[in-house]
Amino acid sequence: MIKVLIAEDDFRVAQIHEEFLKKNPKLKLAGKAMNAKETIEFLHRQQVDLLLLDVYMPDQMGTDLLHRIRAEFPSIDIMMITAAKDKTFLEKALSYGVEQYLIKPVALEKFQEAMAAYLQKKMMLASANEVNQQVLDHFFGGNQTKEAEKRNHLPPGIDYLTLHKVTDILHEEKEGITSERVGEKMGASRTTARRYLEYLVGNKEASVEHVYGIVGRPERRYRLGNDRIG
Repeated sequence: MIKVLIAEDDFRVAQIHEEFLKKNPKLKLAGKAMNAKETIEFLHRQQVDLLLLDVYMPDQMGTDLLHRIRAEFPSIDIMMITAAKDKTFLEKALSYGVEQYLIKPVALEKFQEAMAAYLQKKMMLASANEVNQQVLDHFFGGNQTKEAEKRNHLPPGIDYLTLHKVTDILHEEKEGITSERVGEKMGASRTTARRYLEYLVGNKEASVEHVYGIVGRPERRYRLGNDRIG
């Protein structure tokens, strides 16, 4: 479970981002801060894994907080979510190892894509016994051309990052899983989950079988095939 702090002075925007977080069962809201002072105080009080940081704060620029956060909380991950489009802000964010830089207003789909990519990186690093080239390529973009080719060949309605997420869920569920449970795990509807699952079945990357549930009705249970995406 990733604990997330939202640092945002507009309570309406903070509420939207909170609702977005609720759609992913692997993300948990740790709290909300309305300015830079509250952000630092919260980080001193409570352990946080991920900080969603605005640039324009009433008492201090979010980008000016980066140096202090990195000095006092080196293990925290940071995503900038802001209306700021100034290139100098982006350059500063990159220099301090910010995970993602999203421009407001952030659509739900874009938010989910960013979180899926972030969680995938965390999971890959946690599960890796040693650092190999595959892990390094994933973190430092050595596989970008290959990834772009895969994205370009996907049909309409199939998002690459979401597809990876569904595949990871199937990888965890060795005994098979229903589309409803996949939807719950990925923070999406059963219809969306089933679309991705059927795509994998059609590509022979997953299999499906009918299993009778408790109430006696057959349910479709999906399993990952021999080949994994990526």
